[in-house]
Amino acid sequence: MKENRNPLITIFFCISKHYTLIETTNIFGIRAIIEAIESGSTISKIYLQKGLRGTLFYELDKLIKEKSIATSGVPVEKLDRLSKNSNHQGAVAQISPIEFHDLEQLIDSTVERGKTPLFILLDQLSDVRNFGAIIRTAECSGVNGIIVQNNGSAPVNAETIKTSAGAAFKIPICKVDHLKDALFLLQAANIKIVAATEKTEDSIYDINFKQPIAIIMGSEHRGINPSILKMVDYKAKLPLLGEIASLNVSVACGVFLYEAVRQRIASKN
Repeated sequence: MKENRNPLITIFFCISKHYTLIETTNIFGIRAIIEAIESGSTISKIYLQKGLRGTLFYELDKLIKEKSIATSGVPVEKLDRLSKNSNHQGAVAQISPIEFHDLEQLIDSTVERGKTPLFILLDQLSDVRNFGAIIRTAECSGVNGIIVQNNGSAPVNAETIKTSAGAAFKIPICKVDHLKDALFLLQAANIKIVAATEKTEDSIYDINFKQPIAIIMGSEHRGINPSILKMVDYKAKLPLLGEIASLNVSVACGVFLYEAVRQRIASKN
């Protein structure tokens, strides 16, 4: 068995007065990353030096495409920071602290348990703190699963886990190659898609959240992709009564989720 010389970055944080240990491993070096992928490790994201070339890189690139692993082209200075100035060869990978779920299986199991489905889709949300905050609110509001796209989405790393207060370990998170694939699966299971967007005259309070629902939240800067908006069943916006034109995406997501909670509780009374 080969000795693992890759650094292990261990981060401690406090959740409800109890200390939880989160281990996030940064692997650096092209060969080490190739071996990690081939061994079945769950890679959250791979950072690659811009302009990287060479035979070994092309081998890694082939694996990345086969496994649909999220990547980001970055300057060498970022790789130096991630690897603590070690010989990273232009590549650093983050191993995810969680295992991702299969979306089709999750939808089936949710329906089989007799629950009224409630899912969240994140269209290329990029900030890990927003991601963590959404995960926390989703877990508290009874969401059955969170769906993100492989590329362009915030990774599940130690900062995400910390911001989620550990909720990332308690709620299923699914990764898909394309968000449109997730929409097809959800709609095939009679789950209606609601887009949180300002590009509508319909209010959040006009939507029936008592039915099986999946809510899409857009990225911090671009919102929801126009091609995704064309596929949804409903569009809804939040009433904004002040001078600021928008809410933080994690706050807006919380409002949508708790409107669903309010309606579902009211329907039982």
